[in-house]
Amino acid sequence: MLTIEDCIELCGLSAEEIDAIAQHEHIPEMQAIELAEYLVHCDDGIPRIKHIIQDDLADARQRHDTEAIKRYRNVLKHFIASHPMRDQYLDR
Repeated sequence: MLTIEDCIELCGLSAEEIDAIAQHEHIPEMQAIELAEYLVHCDDGIPRIKHIIQDDLADARQRHDTEAIKRYRNVLKHFIASHPMRDQYLDR
């Protein structure tokens, strides 16, 4: 049987990136993993994930939530660093 950690690892994103998707989409973690798996393999999925994380960061800034701002900045940095071959698609 697969654990939630196994599923996260299989989708190619970090747990923090999955959490950002879950937060943004207001869905449970397992559904966020499924969405992440789908998006990672879509032509426009990488920029969509980047925008999700950026939206979470913007929401944290609006709330003046310094801990969330730090967290989402780190998530965004990690996401961009983890997908260097797809950087050309990130700003579409």
